[in-house]
Amino acid sequence: MNELQNKIAIITGVGRLQGIGTAICRQLADAGYHIFFTYWKEYDKEIGLSLDFDEPMKLKEELLQKGVTVSCLELDLTKQDAPEQLFSCVVNQLGEPDILINNAAYSTNNDYSTITMEELDKHYMVNVRATTLLSSKFAQNFKKKSGGRIVNLTSGQFQGPMAGELAYATTKGAIDALTITLSAEVAPLGITVNAINPGPTDSGWMTEDIKSALGPKFPFGRIGQPTDVARTIKFLVSEEANWITGQVIHSEGGFKR
Repeated sequence: MNELQNKIAIITGVGRLQGIGTAICRQLADAGYHIFFTYWKEYDKEIGLSLDFDEPMKLKEELLQKGVTVSCLELDLTKQDAPEQLFSCVVNQLGEPDILINNAAYSTNNDYSTITMEELDKHYMVNVRATTLLSSKFAQNFKKKSGGRIVNLTSGQFQGPMAGELAYATTKGAIDALTITLSAEVAPLGITVNAINPGPTDSGWMTEDIKSALGPKFPFGRIGQPTDVARTIKFLVSEEANWITGQVIHSEGGFKR
């Protein structure tokens, strides 16, 4: 273990072994962080991205082999008591957390002609409300003088339009504003707050046609992988990044829209 020993990281939205959340867990566990992750199988089932619903438990066993403490919780982040439930479990099972990574997201396709109040509310509850309230709860409970980290996942909504994803773009775009304002509020507490845009990432949702269309837009000649953004997040939560806050970082391999 290195200087990260005994630090505890919460990662939300970890359901699939191919996903970004899983890559983050692996990178941080390799670095010596203790891991607490959340997942919600109903969402994976709804969007058809996971057929193996044992994946969270498989990930837990894999992470335990790295010599860190690992716990997890199936949690519906749309529930009003989700923040309280999550932090109560983390403290009881691992201890006071040092890092919060808001990776969970809700995403379905819709545009101006198909968007509904129900779909917009679902996006809001996960992408905006849960991220905001979890961050608030983390900051309120953080008692150390330094080393606190909040990292929000965004998707480059201000880099260009996302036609056909109106509700997702609208709600995830709010994360940029949250990151900037919250970073100023919690800096005196010793907490940094940053957002990261991984760009198009092959985390299990891309068809071969999508990969063919996106490939030429990456100057490195390949599509982004979950490990790419996970490595950047590992840096952002490290001591070396303690002077970086209030930033929206586009870690997308030079992707050209």
